[in-house]
Amino acid sequence: MPVENSRLKGFYKLSVKERREKIAELCGLDEAAVDALAATGELSESAADRIIENVIGTMALPVGIATNFIIDGEHYVVPFALEEPSVVAAASNMAKRCHAKGGFTSNNTDPVMIGQIQIVGCEDAVAAKGALLDSKDDLIAACNEVDPILVKFGGGCRDLTARVIDTMSGPMVIAHILVDCRDAMGANAVNTMAETIAPRVESITGGTVILRIISNLAIHRLARVSAVFTPMEMSDSGDAEQGSDVIEGILQAYHFAAADPFRATTHNKGIMNAISPIGVACGQDWRAIESGAHSYASHERTYGSLTHWEKDNEGNLVGSIELPMPVGLVGGAVRVHPAAKANVAIMGARTADDLSKVMAAAGLAQNLGALRALATVGIQAGHMKLHARNMAVTAGAEDHEIDAVVEIAKSRGRITAESIEAALKEVRG
Repeated sequence: MPVENSRLKGFYKLSVKERREKIAELCGLDEAAVDALAATGELSESAADRIIENVIGTMALPVGIATNFIIDGEHYVVPFALEEPSVVAAASNMAKRCHAKGGFTSNNTDPVMIGQIQIVGCEDAVAAKGALLDSKDDLIAACNEVDPILVKFGGGCRDLTARVIDTMSGPMVIAHILVDCRDAMGANAVNTMAETIAPRVESITGGTVILRIISNLAIHRLARVSAVFTPMEMSDSGDAEQGSDVIEGILQAYHFAAADPFRATTHNKGIMNAISPIGVACGQDWRAIESGAHSYASHERTYGSLTHWEKDNEGNLVGSIELPMPVGLVGGAVRVHPAAKANVAIMGARTADDLSKVMAAAGLAQNLGALRALATVGIQAGHMKLHARNMAVTAGAEDHEIDAVVEIAKSRGRITAESIEAALKEVRG
C-alpha cells in the first residue's frame, strides 16, 4: 500500500541505518525485507546462480529513496538503484513542487503488449494478409487457449492485426497479436502465444513463419502522467514573479528539446535517469523499458521529447509524459531477488499499473529538475555538490575526512578535482 505521507522532512540528515529503520516503519516492511536491504542488496550465490548463467559473483548499487510523491491522491516513497548523484535529490525536490495542485495525475492505457509473427514466402502477400484477418477470431481463440490463467484474471489476446512490409528479402506479412498481460510484463505469455499459433498462420497464408517474438515498442501500453506547478512553487523563495521567470526558462529549454534531436536525446536520457533506476530497484527488464521509450520518442515522427511542457492561462507550468511502460509484478526477478521484493514493498505498488504510473511520475519530476537547473544555475552546480563526496574519496580522503574536505571545497566556490585535493591537504594540516 502507498504510505500515509511521503514528505519525510530531514530524511537526508539521518544515518543509513536510521533511514532504513524509518522506511521499514513507514512502509510496514517485514524482517526479511529489512534484512535484504541491510545486506546492501546482495544476492546469495545460489540465488544469483539461478537467475543468470556462469555466475562468478554479484555487484551492488546504492538504493536511495525519493520522497514527496503524491500520485492520484496517494503518497509514495520511491526506491532508486543507481550510481549517479543528484538524481534522487532532484526527483524528490520537483515532486514536492506540485503539491499545491494535488501532485501527479495518471491516465494509463491497458497493459497490452504486441507479439510479432513474421511470415515470408507468401505467393501473394496482400491476399495472405487478408486471409489472416479473415481468420482473426479463430487465431485469437487459439492464443487464449494457451494461457487460461491470464484469461481468468481478465487478460488474454484481444486483437490481431496484419500488414505487408517491403524488405531486402522481399515482401513480408507481419501479424501482430495484441495481448492484455494484466500484472505481468508479458514476454513469456506473448512469445508462447505467437509460437503456438505459428503453424496455423503458415497454413492460412501459405507462407513460412520465421520470427515469433514480443515487441518492446509497446505503443498500446502507455504510461501517462501529468502535473501542474505554480510560479510560487517554481521559485525557491516563494516569489511568484521569480517563479514566472523560471517557468519561461524551462519552456525555452523544453522547446529546444522538442525541436532538436541532439538535445532531445540528452533530455530523454534525463527522464530515464529516474525511470531506469526504479526498474532496476524493482526487478524489471529496464533494457526493454529503455528501448521502448527511445523508440517511442521517434515513433511516426522525428525523434523528440517524451515530455510536454506548456503554460496555462493562470501562468502555471503544466507538464505531462507519455511513454511505453512494459513492467510487471508477476514473474521475473521481482519474484526472485530479495531486495527487489523489498523495494516493491517500499513503493507499495499493488499492480503493474501502480508501478507504471510511479515510474512515469518520477521521469516527469526528474525531467523538470534537469530543465529547471539548466534554465537557472546550470546543471553542474547541484550535481557537483553531490558528486563532491565521490571526488573526495577519489582524492584519497578517509571516511572521517570526507565531510570536512567537501565543506572546505564548497566554501571556496567551484568544486573541482584541484579544489578537493587542496581541501584534503588542508584537512591533513
